[in-house]
Amino acid sequence: MLRLFPLLGVLAAVCLLSIAIGVRPIPPGDVVAALFGRGGPDVAGIVWGARIPRTALGLLVGVGLGLAGTLMQALTRNPLADPGLLGISAGAAFGVVIAVAAIGVTSLYGYIWFAFAGALVTSAVVYALGRSSPVTLALTGVAAGALLTSITSGIALVDPDSLNRYRFWAAGSLAGPDPSLVWQVAPFVLAGSVLALATGPALNSLALGEDAAVALGRRVGWVRLQGFSAVTLLTGAAVAAAGPIVFVGLVVPHAARLLIGPDHRRLLPVAAVLAPILLLGADILGRVVVRPGEVGVGIVVALLGAPFFIALVRRRRLAEL
Repeated sequence: MLRLFPLLGVLAAVCLLSIAIGVRPIPPGDVVAALFGRGGPDVAGIVWGARIPRTALGLLVGVGLGLAGTLMQALTRNPLADPGLLGISAGAAFGVVIAVAAIGVTSLYGYIWFAFAGALVTSAVVYALGRSSPVTLALTGVAAGALLTSITSGIALVDPDSLNRYRFWAAGSLAGPDPSLVWQVAPFVLAGSVLALATGPALNSLALGEDAAVALGRRVGWVRLQGFSAVTLLTGAAVAAAGPIVFVGLVVPHAARLLIGPDHRRLLPVAAVLAPILLLGADILGRVVVRPGEVGVGIVVALLGAPFFIALVRRRRLAEL
């Protein structure tokens, strides 16, 4: 786990940059001064009122998506698995839009339960229909995601309130969060993270095959239930807070394996650090490429993740020839 400490240093540096970079750049020295209660009130207002909540939300969403993707790939034994690609993010977004359009829910604590329900139902249906093979699972997830996204778009187009909120979710963004949003999301991400990390040793047994896992004393059904419960908590919270951001859960587990190997006891903590580095890095990039405007972090991550996904699919195809 020695490699985890340099990654934590990188994460701290990225967080500092996230606080410093924006429409109004703030020198790192002024950022540090504001963090310790020194410096001008205008800088302190920007740092504590906008930049720190945005950075904290990026940390939580990154941890959630990174752990969820790692769990999905382990539970399905499919290297292409990802909450976004398997339609789970679309299911959570569908639940949120239903809550806003049909019931008139506007608070996070109100619609996050619908996000969880959408994520849970979608994950159960996709896994039940597509568990026969990795290709079938991926195709089922893509089909479910496309269906739910189209229904969600249709609802949003006929309901102005849903449309306004759906615009935020569809692109995926960390911009302008209410500071209270961080505290509302944190318990769910924390609970999902504890469940995910506790599943690590059992995932190593499951990687050997279900028969081998049973022979080693693992209760496969319980492991899958625990894992998918963690995925539901992590994905539902991330989507409810920042929208359906894809590719983070796909890219990060593979990068973590290159650094630390396949042992899930170490892989999960490393993925939990790498994912917010990627997400916050993409958010910083989105702020600087079109100044004084910005590009949503979901768009930047998709632009970075799509080539990786294509390369991964081509690599697997060549390996099967």
